[in-house]
Amino acid sequence: MAWIVTKFLLTAAVVVLVSEAAKRSDKLGGFLAALPLITLLSLIWLYIERQPTEKIANHAWYTFWYVLPTLPMFLVFPRLLTRLGFWPTLLACAVLTVICFGALALVLRRFGIELL
Repeated sequence: MAWIVTKFLLTAAVVVLVSEAAKRSDKLGGFLAALPLITLLSLIWLYIERQPTEKIANHAWYTFWYVLPTLPMFLVFPRLLTRLGFWPTLLACAVLTVICFGALALVLRRFGIELL
């Protein structure tokens, strides 16, 4: 139980660090948010917990493919924010990401990569 609490606190600290940095500097906050810090922590946790190498490699592999459909959101969000407000923009971007994910999954299936 102590290990889970430690993982939780360290991972939460990364999120707090990024949000606090973003308050002070848009560029620094964006840079830190773009770093795969949570993925790196996840890989570390899997390794420390002696997960098989294949499981760790699969985590990195699928993370790559799951990141791609989130990228359009970062272009659309700033444009919609001033027009729709925060919550509607967040909802629209979530829907956009789901649509992009579905489209990517269909395209990748043709190449033998199953995301669903």
